[in-house]
Amino acid sequence: METLITRADGREDGEEWTENYERLPGGAGISIILESTTKEGVGPRLHRHPYAETFIIRRGSATFTVGAGEDARHIIGRGGQVLVVPAQTPHRFRTGPGGYEAVHIHANSEFVTEWLE
Repeated sequence: METLITRADGREDGEEWTENYERLPGGAGISIILESTTKEGVGPRLHRHPYAETFIIRRGSATFTVGAGEDARHIIGRGGQVLVVPAQTPHRFRTGPGGYEAVHIHANSEFVTEWLE
């Protein structure tokens, strides 16, 4: 049976939608972070997950740090791009000028995060 999930804030558009979803119905097997900000320079500190995380960037940009130490790479992701960070890979990001809007898909029904800094 399909399930329709409505925004918690009651808005009926896709604008400025920031929300976390875990344990989705129907056996989806994923969890989702909807991220929307107009602020520059914000984002999570370095962390990793025991599963892959996929970033679908809808608007704006962010500079992603993928890996740690000498193995770290800096990737600028922009609207219209998709970034996949493999399981167990340290990562973080900082939003660019004009903000950032994206869907972060965690390949697990619940968020499991190990904070590294």
